[in-house]
Amino acid sequence: MKRILFLLSALIICPITFSAEQIQPATVPQNIMFEDCTKLFAVNKEKLFYLTLASLSANRFLIDEVQTANGYVIFSVNKNSYLATIAGVDGSNSILKITPCNNIYNFPPGIVTNTFKYIDLNLNSEVKS
Repeated sequence: MKRILFLLSALIICPITFSAEQIQPATVPQNIMFEDCTKLFAVNKEKLFYLTLASLSANRFLIDEVQTANGYVIFSVNKNSYLATIAGVDGSNSILKITPCNNIYNFPPGIVTNTFKYIDLNLNSEVKS
């Protein structure tokens, strides 16, 4: 019994520390590389535009401006504005670029990754007009 009490007290007094690298959650602002803000999708420009709008809405981002002719959306997250630009590469491929409007690339990476994940999950869904 004394051994058990000694071990428990030793564990409480001397905390165990790990030297493993800490992984930041997706909600903490981090420096984001420009290359991580761009992704190529195997869909046409129109479908990617609608999927981007659906993704922004599903993530509860505030959509400020939509320009269908030029293919961009301005949206806000936590008082910061972002620009989502959709461009057609060819008839079956398009690219989506999400960048901050203030050009400061220190923001939560979940904004970009969650948008891309939603689009990836819904690529095969039918877009109805």
